[in-house]
Amino acid sequence: MAVPAQEGPEERGLALDLEQLEIELLLEAIHRRYGWDFRLYAPASLRRRLRRRMDGEGVATVSALQERLLHDPAAMERLLLDLSINVTSMFRDPGFFLALRERVVPLLRTYPFARAWVAGCSTGEEVYSLAILLREAGLAERVRIYATDMNQAVLDRARLGVFPLDKMQEYTQNYLRAGGERPFSDYYVARYDGAQFDRTLVDGVVFAQHNLVSDSAFNEFHLILCRNVMIYFDKPLQDHVHRLFHGSLATFGVLALGQKESIRFSPHESDYEVLDATEKLYRKVR
Repeated sequence: MAVPAQEGPEERGLALDLEQLEIELLLEAIHRRYGWDFRLYAPASLRRRLRRRMDGEGVATVSALQERLLHDPAAMERLLLDLSINVTSMFRDPGFFLALRERVVPLLRTYPFARAWVAGCSTGEEVYSLAILLREAGLAERVRIYATDMNQAVLDRARLGVFPLDKMQEYTQNYLRAGGERPFSDYYVARYDGAQFDRTLVDGVVFAQHNLVSDSAFNEFHLILCRNVMIYFDKPLQDHVHRLFHGSLATFGVLALGQKESIRFSPHESDYEVLDATEKLYRKVR
């Protein structure tokens, strides 16, 4: 039996070049067919997510995936779920929420009414965490939360406020380390295998679709949370989003980023002062 010839570096390089061409054509087709623009997403992350969807759809090439997506909007919805940033938890990075309590809440108290934007809110864990924090600070009636994501499916899940029951022990520990003031179980009831959170926490929350890549500013905010989203974007798209946030923040408003994100080398770096370098809290001063 003949042994197949092993693929050499040149063949592997040609295959990667072909795949890259297919990816570029796919992204252009998605943009023209559906209006979603992923052309400036970080290439390595994008490639991984596309390969995951290829496996899920049972196709062998990016070109075959493109044909499926163009003719089957349901397949496009499945890809959107893969491309959404859905890794989240309640009171994720407790030190961040402790810093919010100590450094940002006093600033929010200076406004008779304020708006907070959770950009890229995914399935809503951060929205509920912020709502709990604001309630305990006595600001629930004075701060309106806007929760946005490009993906309607995850927004629908966020509105429901039902999270896995087996996560509650982890979330309780996060909440306590974040300076929580009550038994965490006060905020939810167990129903079957899920934890249904108090609906009044999000009575005033505006859930809406918004694409950071293609949509513009839609309000003025005193606090913007966009954590662990821009790490999936390349530099030009990061700069675009930084300009969007700067234009959306009121003077002396606060921008909150993820652990691996920063305003350094962004178009408006000099327009912020650092509130907390460790927890990536920045205050717009001009």
